[in-house]
Amino acid sequence: MTAVGRARMSLVIVGALVLQLAFLGWFRVQGVHPDVMVLLAVVAGMVGGPDRGAIVGFVVGLVTDLFLQTPFGLSALTFCLVGYAVGLVQGGVLRTSWWLSVATAAAASAAAEILYALLGGIVGQSQMISDRLWLIAGVVGAANAVLAVPAERAVRWAMELSTSRARVGAVGRWR
Repeated sequence: MTAVGRARMSLVIVGALVLQLAFLGWFRVQGVHPDVMVLLAVVAGMVGGPDRGAIVGFVVGLVTDLFLQTPFGLSALTFCLVGYAVGLVQGGVLRTSWWLSVATAAAASAAAEILYALLGGIVGQSQMISDRLWLIAGVVGAANAVLAVPAERAVRWAMELSTSRARVGAVGRWR
């Protein structure tokens, strides 16, 4: 990635952090709020492949860890693994459609929340594994499904990848 690409990605990460802290933290469904930061790692894996997904996931995870009271590095590890895994899986898909990106974002985000809790349990945070884990995974997955298309466009712009691939959305055709 070029210097311009790194600057753009930094801007996208800071924008997502502001969105998370200023708005999404207040939007709650049964006490659970969306997690747009994990969505950046997922989308980076989808559009940039496993290496970029892992790198962006690690950086986004470190930034996220600055605002959490969990062991430092737990989000970085989780997001890195998820970004890499999504990049591997998405690399095997020859042609994606808009709904496949949305479904991937939802499933990978939900899986990331479960992985985060499991890794937290391994490092002594047993309270992270609870009956609410399925609710947390569901809310994060659903919210990230809604935010997947704009997040993908932002990450594509940041990574300086072509956005000329046409997508068909619920509102019609757009580029």
